[in-house]
Amino acid sequence: MSDILDVVGAVLILAGSLFSLVAAIGVLRLPDLLTRMHAATKPQVLGLLLVALGLSLVLREPAAAALSALVVLGQLTTAPVAAHMVGRASYRGGQVRDDLLLVDELTGEIDPELGRRPRAGEGPEADPPR
Repeated sequence: MSDILDVVGAVLILAGSLFSLVAAIGVLRLPDLLTRMHAATKPQVLGLLLVALGLSLVLREPAAAALSALVVLGQLTTAPVAAHMVGRASYRGGQVRDDLLLVDELTGEIDPELGRRPRAGEGPEADPPR
């Protein structure tokens, strides 16, 4: 039974490493911030989950499993929130490529005078009072 758990753990660690590699390649190769952010969060979190599970199977110690579970729980709670905040801030800052968006659900924030989202330093709030 020990050998089977070692092999399953090694396969999970290898699969998790491959997911993390795919995430790193996606961050380097994808064209804009939103798709890079997606690549940085989704496969990376799954890769960490698989590596932690594999390590828990290989080590077979309760302390290692508890620490792995804590790390995975922390990652699962912070990665989506951080990605959402980065995406929202970049959208409001005008750093998102409009030509790559299929659906823009935040169109209510488009300035009618500019015909697009105001970038930093643009729009009515940037005009000095006269």
